[in-house]
Parts: sequence; structure tokens; C-alpha cells
Amino acid sequence: MFEKLTEQSKQVIRVAQDAAISMRNDFIGTEHFLLGLAATSGAAGEVLDAHGAELGLLRAEVIRRSQAAGVAASGGQAAVDALSSIGIDVTEIQRRADDTFGRGVFLYPRPAFTVQGKQLLKESLRESLELGDERIDTGHILLGLLDADTDSIAAQTLAALGVDTAAVRSATLDRLARLAS
Repeated sequence: MFEKLTEQSKQVIRVAQDAAISMRNDFIGTEHFLLGLAATSGAAGEVLDAHGAELGLLRAEVIRRSQAAGVAASGGQAAVDALSSIGIDVTEIQRRADDTFGRGVFLYPRPAFTVQGKQLLKESLRESLELGDERIDTGHILLGLLDADTDSIAAQTLAALGVDTAAVRSATLDRLARLAS
């Protein structure tokens, strides 16, 4: 599926991962995808911004909702502790990797996609195929996010900011149609 992603869509995933890491989450969920979409240029970012879903507001609301939901900001500490219990010092590995390959090249643990995050990507592919598009654009990811679980932190965030998701969907479809022609 990843070979079908446009470069901008790949950037959305990288930014989503960075958002998860900066929030010290050991997972990439729909809320991280939402931040990735808002932070990346392209159809989705422009539509979100035009409908009042500005990155700074989204990020603040995602953090607030995550904290209220009791989402742990452990940064993968459980995995680090597990390795430590069998004598593997992740901090030392990180230091050596930084010295050898450059700072930040080695990251452990890397956040994994949640079930909802994986489902969002499947929905993005479905949206792309239904529209007859060969590639998955940021707009398709946004449509997939809008199709995702309505109880997700991403959906709650959009609702809290008063974003009309039906209007976002319509504007995204219009934007994708213009890109295709």
C-alpha cells in the first residue's frame, strides 16, 4: 500500500510519527494523522485550515483530549524496561548509534500504528480506489480519517473545534476532483 502514497502523503505519515514521538506516545493513532494532515501542504491541509482546523488549535486540543482520556505519555518506556531486564541498555545503544551514524538516526521504540491508524490507511486506499485515483493523496487520507471511528480523539478534536466534517468531506472531494482534471 505504501507504494501508492504520494510524497505528500508519505510526509503526513512522517509528521504523524514525529507528533507521536513529541507527545511521548508509543503509538500512531488517528489524532497523530490529523496533526500530520494539518501540518503538511496539500489538499487536506488546505481544506482543514479553510474550515477552522488550524494546526496549533488541533495540537492543543489533541493534547488536552489525550490527557483527559488518560493516554499514557510513556515514550515506550515499557519496551526499554523490558530490554533492560535482560541486560540490554537502550540508552547506550542510542549513544553509540548517534556517535556512529549521526544524532537521531536510531530511535527505539518506534511508535506503531494503532488498529484505528491501520484502518484509516485502509479507508484511504478504499477512498482512492472509489474515486478512480491510482495514488493515495493527502485528501484520501483525510477522507479516511473522516470515515474512521467517530469516538476517536481525532473526531472528538474536530467536533470540539466546531469543524463541520460534512463540509470538510465535500471540500476535499471537490479538491481531489480538481487535482484529477
